[in-house]
Amino acid sequence: MSDPQPAPAYRRLFWRSGEHLWFALGTLGLGFASGDPFGLLLGAGAYALIHVYLPDSAWFRRRADTRLAAAAQGAEALRAAEFEARRASLVEQLSPERRKRFQALGAVCGDISSASAEAASGELAFSLESRLRKLDELLWTYLRLLTIEQSLETYLETERREQLAATAAAAEEEVAALDAELKVAPAAGTPADPARETRKKLLASRRERLEALRQRLARVAQARANHELARSEQERLVEQAKLIRADAVAHKNAEALGARIDLSIEHLAETNRWLSDLSEFKDLTAQLPAVRPGTMFTPPPLQRTKETLAEKN
Repeated sequence: MSDPQPAPAYRRLFWRSGEHLWFALGTLGLGFASGDPFGLLLGAGAYALIHVYLPDSAWFRRRADTRLAAAAQGAEALRAAEFEARRASLVEQLSPERRKRFQALGAVCGDISSASAEAASGELAFSLESRLRKLDELLWTYLRLLTIEQSLETYLETERREQLAATAAAAEEEVAALDAELKVAPAAGTPADPARETRKKLLASRRERLEALRQRLARVAQARANHELARSEQERLVEQAKLIRADAVAHKNAEALGARIDLSIEHLAETNRWLSDLSEFKDLTAQLPAVRPGTMFTPPPLQRTKETLAEKN
């Protein structure tokens, strides 16, 4: 349950409103324009009364509430448009195989929504909006997992092509050989050898290169583990969604279905915590914003256009 919103500061709103400007002109302005001290006093008194009583009047509060509601709706529409553009971009950037997997899970969630709507009745029915919101969260998490998995796979393939492990092993051998060479002390009385000093600088440089290679190897190992976990989490979400669909179709029990969905969403909390720890993907760690329930079921506009053209062809 969301916390109650604080009451609007109507007096502050009145000061910034067009009504305040017009009433000020109609009282103080006319008083000054009259050029009569009594008219000026009368105008000032009328302005003071308006300022005291009008902000608390039902008339002004209705007008202020209407403006606040319109501003809130505009902000919500802007957030929804930004999220839609973000979602469309992520889906478009997926490989064809991953895009099919995302669409397949969306179809499963659509089946759940349809079946559970038939099962819902009376006091056992749980809110359709709440149900769609939870399935949206599942799909949003799945889309982020697909995107992260794809990015990690591209990174791992790039490092694999460079044969990083073999390069690091060769660097280890080179540093060891240089170190052994320079550990042999020159004979006593031998003049300073500029080449030896250069070899020392070379050893320092190769050691720094080796350290960079070791750091890359550590990052590859972490990326490989994250890649495996992202793929495993995708498979878990798909199986959970299919289990929910099976319950929805087989049992037609809204209460049990709601409990199953709640349990699945609770499991998402751990996945989202892991996603928030991936510093390389901070732009993908955001939670699902307040958008229209069922938004994730609908293909993005660009995807819908491509599907329509494909059907025509």
